[in-house]
Amino acid sequence: MEDFKIICLTPVYNDWESFEILSQKIIALQKQIAANIKIIAINDGSTEAIKETILNLPNVEIKNLKTNVGHQRAIGIGLQYIFNEEQNYNYVVVMDSDGEDNPNQIKELLEKAIKENNQKIIFAQRKKRTESLIFKTGYYFYKAIFKFLTGQTINFGNYSIIPKQLLSKVVHQSNLWNHYSGGIIQAKIPYDKVHLDRGKRYKGKSKMNFNNLVLHGLSSISVYFDLLSVRILKFTLYGIALCLLSVFYILYQKLFTDNAIPGWASSLILIISGIILQLFSVTLIVLLLQLSTRKNISVPNTKIYKEFIEGTNSNNLENEYIKYD
Repeated sequence: MEDFKIICLTPVYNDWESFEILSQKIIALQKQIAANIKIIAINDGSTEAIKETILNLPNVEIKNLKTNVGHQRAIGIGLQYIFNEEQNYNYVVVMDSDGEDNPNQIKELLEKAIKENNQKIIFAQRKKRTESLIFKTGYYFYKAIFKFLTGQTINFGNYSIIPKQLLSKVVHQSNLWNHYSGGIIQAKIPYDKVHLDRGKRYKGKSKMNFNNLVLHGLSSISVYFDLLSVRILKFTLYGIALCLLSVFYILYQKLFTDNAIPGWASSLILIISGIILQLFSVTLIVLLLQLSTRKNISVPNTKIYKEFIEGTNSNNLENEYIKYD
């Protein structure tokens, strides 16, 4: 394998013990895969102090954010920083800092990227997970709801390798700020997957509690607002058709047959009519919201990161998007 230059990007929030172990493992990995690896950690507004031993690690660079923005936006900021500030690299590896993304699997991701001629982003799809039963159950329902609402399948997370020539496509898509992997799928950036086992956390407890999992799921679904609007319209039409059939059936039984119709049949017709009106109203609102978002052309700004990283010059920085009517 050739001597590649890789940048490992990882967001960190109050998890410096795990990050130190991860950094040491990545540093030791360089000889095994004949690669020069630089680690860029995005300090997502941590309240815990960074140990001196971490600051003295070779090839480790820590970028401190002015405030906590969440790990998805921290990844977006880090990718924009690399795109604008770094030059000497062949690949960017996006991974979590807690050890659940096993650094020894970078070799498999790299081999797959080379096999695809660096034309695809390669994600790690989990074969075996080590989380609690509650988390696994929640994750199963998250994937099921995601597929039902969007019609898409998502079965991988952040752990991935991005060839340098594809990084421009990633940082120029606006959904990067909501959900990294979901945004790549929605933007139709070429990608593939490698089946890998999930590692075990090095230290401490996971920050992904129930609330964070729900917010993470909602963020991934929001990326597909276009598809979601169409699916809502489709299911609404099915619901309205079913309600109309029910009304016609009741009226047919009452007007054209001698069958006894309960006295509450008229009330049932009014209830069904109300349901039809509500379905129509909700769908109309969703479609109007969708149309309002499409009337403007949004040009992503790839230098938003300067507003968040301490010590960067954000003077005269453009707004997040330039909108044209």
